[in-house]
Amino acid sequence: MKISGNDKRDYLLRHGHVGAQREAGRRLLCVLLGAMLFCCSLLCGCGRQGEEEQGPKAVRIGSLKGPTSLGILFLMEDAKENPADYPYEFRMATGADELLPLLVKGDLDIALVPANVAAALYQKTEGGVTVIDINTLGVLYLVTGARDIETVADLKGRTICLTGKGTTPEASLKYILDQNGLEPNDYKLEYKSEAAEVAALLARDPTAMGLLPQPFATAALMQNENLHIALDMNAQWEALQGEEPGSMVTGVTIVRNDFLREHKEAVEAFLEHHADSVAAVNADPDTGAVLAVEAGIVAKEAMAKAAIPQCNLVCITGEEMKSALSAYLKVLAEFQAELVGGKLPGEDFYY
Repeated sequence: MKISGNDKRDYLLRHGHVGAQREAGRRLLCVLLGAMLFCCSLLCGCGRQGEEEQGPKAVRIGSLKGPTSLGILFLMEDAKENPADYPYEFRMATGADELLPLLVKGDLDIALVPANVAAALYQKTEGGVTVIDINTLGVLYLVTGARDIETVADLKGRTICLTGKGTTPEASLKYILDQNGLEPNDYKLEYKSEAAEVAALLARDPTAMGLLPQPFATAALMQNENLHIALDMNAQWEALQGEEPGSMVTGVTIVRNDFLREHKEAVEAFLEHHADSVAAVNADPDTGAVLAVEAGIVAKEAMAKAAIPQCNLVCITGEEMKSALSAYLKVLAEFQAELVGGKLPGEDFYY
């Protein structure tokens, strides 16, 4: 179709006006979309700021099925009943090897682990964790039905069952055996996945040797009257320290440094809550025993009630923590450096 000059002019004016309207509409739409995105970014920023001010939604805590978890039983109960004031999520494992990968990946914030494992993790992560308290002192006992074990030297030629390869029980046992003149080929260590397995073995064979922490040592004794505590390994440790006796440090609490930097107030709050929980368990072992059974740590309340006073549950922080833990790790490092990750941790390991 041929368009005349006037028609062409009218066509361009008419359609140019429409095009201008469309262009104006597009510009207005862009402006509106930009405004919406800007508002969304402000709202998200405010949300993040509010979250940072209020702290994490929940502090993720990992612990082992044993004495280290006894000290947080009341805190676990508080978190169930009042999550607003006690914003914690708990995960209990049978071995440290379950917790450490989660901590490294950032799936846990705080973990209660064996003392030497904490030092080794510090080395592995190049200083990525900090110890914030000691939660358990010496809890190790050699349990057996054999009546001819009176000294450490009597363990020559014996097989000792224990849990936690590479953790505090093994490290402490090896040191005690070595300092009493036993060579590695003088005895055999047989590892089980958890303390309940060791206790079950002792029930089947009372002549076997089992290195058990509390509350499992007490539980084994109550289940089988033929068993007894042949050696208090905590006393054996202290006897080897000479003029400056030092305590065996079983468990400590560590935190990821990324979490500590971002949520220091939450870590400080946890330390207060942890101390309160430990004090409550020690003061009220009856309730603690009920909670221990509910948590699946011990099978019967009577066992837990009898064991809790012997578990050396503590919450030691600051300089006292550093003094006790560094002395313990130094002994292990001098004996076998690999037990603490190859060398002693730096000053920044201690909170």
